Amino acid sequence: MLRRIVSVLLTVVLAGLLTACGTAASDATGSDAGSGTEIQVFIAASLSKVMEEVAAKYNEAHPEVKVIFNADSSGTLLTQIEEGYECDVFFSAAGKQMNTLEKDDGLVEEGTRHNVVNNQVVVISRKDSNTAVTGLKDIGKASSIALADGSVPVGRYTRVALMNSGILPETEDPSAYTTKEVSEALGGVEISEQGNVSKVLAAVVEESCEVGTTYYSDTYGYEDELNILERVSYDLTGDVIYPIAQVKNSEADEAEKAAARGFVEFVASDEAKEIFQKYFFDTEVE
Repeated sequence: MLRRIVSVLLTVVLAGLLTACGTAASDATGSDAGSGTEIQVFIAASLSKVMEEVAAKYNEAHPEVKVIFNADSSGTLLTQIEEGYECDVFFSAAGKQMNTLEKDDGLVEEGTRHNVVNNQVVVISRKDSNTAVTGLKDIGKASSIALADGSVPVGRYTRVALMNSGILPETEDPSAYTTKEVSEALGGVEISEQGNVSKVLAAVVEESCEVGTTYYSDTYGYEDELNILERVSYDLTGDVIYPIAQVKNSEADEAEKAAARGFVEFVASDEAKEIFQKYFFDTEVE
């Protein structure tokens, strides 16, 4: 009987201690979570590497701001913002998606849009692929091609280049060309459709496809693995401009809005340009 009473008393004491510890832990977590400001930054997949370094540099002066990245194709990111995903900053790989967000949706904060960098479409293969492809004009010689779909900026730019090269027929909206139609225009070559530029790169690096079209900046860090078969001329693709802007976020408080605006200004600054140049981006843009 005595043993049972002691056991019950120990259980009660232990439960009390655990409750106290739990309360202390909860208070500590709540305090940490409430400190600083967090901003949601939606970036094109081709910006993933460089923006980590840009954010680290920004945080040297603003350690109180936590930058959270969401990286995907610009088309997917636009859809997410339109569907109500919380977003403070949008950094697109093309003007088309930013134009929609600004003009059609009215979700860009006035005066915050900047053209930050230019990029270049490249045709790539692995160094050990022994491909017969020399560039876009004979890309149909490949056994397989990794190609982003038309809603992805690099997929659209590739289609524009194929159209301007006379491989695809003239049309008002080259992005509407399906993967099947592109394949037929290239003689029936196998095309693996990808959802963003990073997946195109991975398909070639991992040898799932013989060649692919990606951005010059995406080849950073893969110099020992990849051959750049062609840097496609701007005459064929047009400029590949990346605009950034603050997004209207009804959920954001004033501190978050100020941090978002400050981050946009930093990305467009001369200090950030030096980082972009290191990752093969062209910063000479208007």
